[in-house]
Amino acid sequence: MDLPFPTVVVAAPRTVRTQRAFAWYQDAMRLFKLAPITWCALGFITLAADFCLQLVPGIGIAASKVIVPLVECGMLIGAAALDRGQPLSLRYTLTAFGARPGAVAAIVIGALAIFAAEALAAYYFGGANLLAPDSESGDLSTAALIGTVITAALASLPVGFVPFAVLLSGASFIDAFATSVRAFALNLAPLLVFAAIGVVLVALGLLLFGVGLIVVFPLLSAASYAAWKDIFAVGAGDT
Repeated sequence: MDLPFPTVVVAAPRTVRTQRAFAWYQDAMRLFKLAPITWCALGFITLAADFCLQLVPGIGIAASKVIVPLVECGMLIGAAALDRGQPLSLRYTLTAFGARPGAVAAIVIGALAIFAAEALAAYYFGGANLLAPDSESGDLSTAALIGTVITAALASLPVGFVPFAVLLSGASFIDAFATSVRAFALNLAPLLVFAAIGVVLVALGLLLFGVGLIVVFPLLSAASYAAWKDIFAVGAGDT
């Protein structure tokens, strides 16, 4: 895996104050301002990969749920690179594909768990089948779409630190999930605030016909990195 920095051993997760959730987004804005055009390009690549894969007949939707989470990791790696003074690069969208098999499996399984919750919510709230080729989120009512987004955000919290653990600190498959769940349990309040802000940002992105997600996705990725760095006591110079 071609990271622009070495992996590090991080501390055990700690409890942080609820107000820290706002600081995570402030740090995300700091990182975004360092390379806004490249960030938007990474967001566009992620959205384009998802859209294009879902157009593939038969296996497109299933393939997108496996491939896109690895593409998204480029933004997580990019946040860490910028934080260490390294340039943000579009090549990071491919970096996770070169990770060890256990790391790839952890990232994909975590993403599939989130999608499972999202799909169940879409069916429950709006009767939509997200696995069907002709099913679009636009077919959901506003209330159903909001309910689905909230469910996905909540489902992401226990596994949200898995990609960081396997990519940035070299954790094993089991340790990645164990530490992510523990971090969630220790920081329920700040992570719920973090998720609430994220839901608002996603809603704003969707209101702009989805184009706004080109900015929202990088911000969420950078804020997730800031949360990981804070909760696991990773110094900016050691990440």
